[in-house]
Amino acid sequence: MIVDTIIEEIDYKSQLDKALRVIEAQALTIQNLQLQILRFKKLIFGSRHEKFTGTDNQLAPTLFNVEPIAEVVITATTPVSYDKKTTQLQPNSKGRNPFPDTLPRVEQILNPEGLDMEKAKKIGEDVTEILAFNPGELFVKKIVRPRYLDTLTNRIYQAPAPARSFERSNVDSSLVAQVIVEKYIDHLPLYRQIKRYERLGVAISDSSIGDWLTAAAGLILPLYEAHKLNVLDSGYLHADETIIKVLDSEKKGATHQGYYWVYQCHDKKLVLFDYRAGRGREGPQSILANFKGYLQTDGYQVYDEFAKQEGITLLNCMAHARRKYHEALSNDKDRASYVLCEMQKLYAIERHLADNEITGEDKMEYRKQQAIPILKELGLWMQKAYREVLPGSAIGKAIFYSLNRWERLSLYATTNLLGIDNNPVENSIRPVTIGRKNYLFAGSHSAAGRAAMFYSLLATCKNYQVNPYNWLHDVLERIAGHPINRIKELLPQNWTGNDKT
Repeated sequence: MIVDTIIEEIDYKSQLDKALRVIEAQALTIQNLQLQILRFKKLIFGSRHEKFTGTDNQLAPTLFNVEPIAEVVITATTPVSYDKKTTQLQPNSKGRNPFPDTLPRVEQILNPEGLDMEKAKKIGEDVTEILAFNPGELFVKKIVRPRYLDTLTNRIYQAPAPARSFERSNVDSSLVAQVIVEKYIDHLPLYRQIKRYERLGVAISDSSIGDWLTAAAGLILPLYEAHKLNVLDSGYLHADETIIKVLDSEKKGATHQGYYWVYQCHDKKLVLFDYRAGRGREGPQSILANFKGYLQTDGYQVYDEFAKQEGITLLNCMAHARRKYHEALSNDKDRASYVLCEMQKLYAIERHLADNEITGEDKMEYRKQQAIPILKELGLWMQKAYREVLPGSAIGKAIFYSLNRWERLSLYATTNLLGIDNNPVENSIRPVTIGRKNYLFAGSHSAAGRAAMFYSLLATCKNYQVNPYNWLHDVLERIAGHPINRIKELLPQNWTGNDKT
């Protein structure tokens, strides 16, 4: 009887332990599902900003309420204070801001009725300027080349035909440049542009406009290749990727999910889009085969392979790590808020450096004094906190993500060259995200590849404050006859057009 009782107690205990494990697993599943529901709600209904404000006793830190930062001195003789630059708008006594002088003026003079103007003397005038608009106009450029007979020599003279980039088409470079800019910068799908040109009185077929883009891409291909070499010659690249749907040639109406792998120079701000049919490691491994320097990425495992490649130093993005704690606020507010506040201190340091234009050795020393202690303390806190949370919970996943990459996340603070996050390249990707909502997909893999070329060069135009239409129009006019050994002269950062704004 005693043995039977002991066996029953043991059975009950094992059953209880098993039930508790099941309950714990179910609770974790419920938490993860609730987190997914919150993410979906945010995607559909909410703001995508990750602004975080601490509680009353844990205010969001700035350089004004974080005492150690305000007291830092870079050297014994050079104090650094945080004086944020602000621009104060001066009131305009004339009321509205005047229109730019570069805009053409069409003058309309209104004389009073019933007055003999020959006997009147003008003593002043009131001038009112209003902003007007003429709808976009199509016009025909008529090129006339007269033939002349020299009566003295009986020779016939005629001016040679001007060089044209689109010789097999009756379209001018100006219209092709407008179509490309409206599609890849203004996100206006080709079919909508065709409808608009119909309202202007000209019917353009979708096949014709597609041929124009194909021809334009062929013209700028050497420029894109030169641009690619410039990007890969940089010693510090940001890298990220984004999706693009592509029509499947084998299944009518079906789409294939392709990828733009995007690289951006940190200092030169050159942007490179590289289209690949998949998200496998073959894409970045191919294009970065000869790259040497720093490569900053998110936590996607494909990039981890580059840590083993000689000559490449891999670092990660603090913004991606921060995002996971923002998502974990609903799971463990105290721990997530603590990490977010500490990360805000790191970003406050970077704002201070940027606003005060601190560079070089002073920048590295400032980071050493301010950022590195925060990073070390936060890393130790994460090691301790991870042992106290469920690994499968949102906060557990966030801490694991950071701990697994903490050395690469902290690397930026040991230099004066590197940035804290990958936001520059994410900002360059944003137009693609907006564009695909309008035109939904690329017509083929070749079309997606051509789009990568346009996105690369037009994004670089934006970073260099170059007017994209003026640049592209000029390049399409000149590139067919431009010497290939001087092709870099036409790159946006080297372009010497008359209008760069």
